[in-house]
Amino acid sequence: MAMERFSSLLPIVLVFVCLLRTDAGDQPLSKIAIHRATAGIDGSAHVRASPMVLGLKGEDIEWVTVEVQSSNPTADDWVGVFSPAKFNSSTCPADIDDPGAQSPYICSAPIKFQIANYSSPDYTKTGKSSLKLQLINQRADFSFALFSSGFMNPKLVAVSNVISFANPKAPLYPRLAQGKSWDEMTITWTSGYGILEANPFVEWGLKGRPQTRSPAGTLTFTRNSMCGPPARTVGWRDPGFIHTSFLKDLWPNSEYTYKLGHRLFNGSYVWSKLYSFKASPYPGQDSLQRVIIFGDMGKAERDGSNEYSDYQPGSLNTTDQLVKDLENIDIVFHIGDITYANGYISQWDQFTSQVEPIASAVPYMIGSGNHERDWPGTGSFYNTTDSKGECGVLAETMFYVPAENRAKFWYSTDYGMFRFCIADTEHDWREGSEQYKFIERCFASVDRQKQPWLIFAAHRVLGYSSSFFYAAEGSFAEPMGRESLQKLWQRYKVDIAIYGHVHNYERTCPIYQNQCVSNEKSHYSGTVNGTIHIVAGGGGSHLSNFSDIKTDWSIYRDMDFGFVKLTAFNHSSLLFEYKKSSNGNVYDSFTISRDYRDVLACIHDGCEPTTSAT
Repeated sequence: MAMERFSSLLPIVLVFVCLLRTDAGDQPLSKIAIHRATAGIDGSAHVRASPMVLGLKGEDIEWVTVEVQSSNPTADDWVGVFSPAKFNSSTCPADIDDPGAQSPYICSAPIKFQIANYSSPDYTKTGKSSLKLQLINQRADFSFALFSSGFMNPKLVAVSNVISFANPKAPLYPRLAQGKSWDEMTITWTSGYGILEANPFVEWGLKGRPQTRSPAGTLTFTRNSMCGPPARTVGWRDPGFIHTSFLKDLWPNSEYTYKLGHRLFNGSYVWSKLYSFKASPYPGQDSLQRVIIFGDMGKAERDGSNEYSDYQPGSLNTTDQLVKDLENIDIVFHIGDITYANGYISQWDQFTSQVEPIASAVPYMIGSGNHERDWPGTGSFYNTTDSKGECGVLAETMFYVPAENRAKFWYSTDYGMFRFCIADTEHDWREGSEQYKFIERCFASVDRQKQPWLIFAAHRVLGYSSSFFYAAEGSFAEPMGRESLQKLWQRYKVDIAIYGHVHNYERTCPIYQNQCVSNEKSHYSGTVNGTIHIVAGGGGSHLSNFSDIKTDWSIYRDMDFGFVKLTAFNHSSLLFEYKKSSNGNVYDSFTISRDYRDVLACIHDGCEPTTSAT
């Protein structure tokens, strides 16, 4: 049956120009040269998947069993999971025409893959394997295909039956974010319902009180929105529709419940499950406030698929530790290199599913990294291909941030006693630039009496890192980083600057112009004489080595997966902790104790002008 179904499809000739690199930093799906696939259907082979229908009780994650049988098994055999189920010429772009393409003209990469002998080590002897794979609801049906001859020259052997979720269009994976004012929460989610089919909204209100409804806007994008391969070619997958609703005039610290809804034009309703969140505190409010910050997490598969490159080995540990401690977290900042989808659009669904327990309950604020934004000729400050054709479109659409222009991913947000100034290192930050002016406004406009804790965050390291690749460049950060921004950090007495990009953890002393301004290492008090710089890029992706160069300003270094937590107890006391993702334990920490008068104190290169006039 699979052979008949496959051979009946009309071929369309195509070719894809893909960079198939094999270093540890590449998206695992890029290792599959799917455009080279050839047909080798074996009538005696089969792939069978069950159950046929998923999510009968509203689940958006299900485990399936895939039974494989082959008459000529080898260790190179693998199973690809395709969605939509018809992964062949029916999905090829009509404008691609090249006589050199191979039949069977497979136009899209699988959404995930597993080697056939993963859980059946005797597969090469028996020809039989049974795989347990986890699927999420991604707005389309699924099929499973057995390939031989490895990843670089795959040969299609057999195709499974089709399975699907009961409602593939269901509203899923809500992502909370702070709005442009402290008393506004935004909710973004994904569904299969466009504006010609249904009206999206959020039903919400104070817990236990009458609920109200707020409309949502709808966005999407097309293949032509992508800037290059593989996002425009084998990595393309329809993203569905992304909806955002703005919940306004929230009561501070109050618990709200909400659920996502779509009113279909036939009068029926489709609902998500019920969620809840706690509204933000009033700016300056004196209460316990807890913040998580990290970068470079990515995603991983709980069924072990896709991970032969050890691509993001720590991401599930980080996710699980945050979920475990969620009652003690108020807001999360993921400062760049979000999914590492690298042009494989299906991976954004996988990521939003992975972080849903966190992002549906507390604001999940993101920053822009090189793997979200960079692509030549698109306005990126760095002329690299790191986004693999996404050029910022996915990040800007899938998540909300309170930026004036979401294509320029810098913004400020207040949370109680904190002011966060989030920069976008993939755009120019140098003095005189639009972003530089924003950063200074963000620092200058905060009332330190009410919001004493001023935090700067960005993806690339603009301050200090003793990573081997920075040291190899003859610097300890991005070029032009400190020379452009350090006078702002000093003048406005920024407490902590936090970065990702380098996949490890490092803490500096309070520092200004390469010099420690304090010999203390664990408890800081009194006048703010310098800024403490933190690298927190160990969210989950493969780790980065440190240089052998020993610097006076580096207090603590750790080449492991982890995240940082800031706890403001009141206007005078702040606790900083670095926790490992493997166990959630604290491995580095310090405290800051000071009063408002200490922030006002005159410091070197940060004194307010005075006059002796009377």
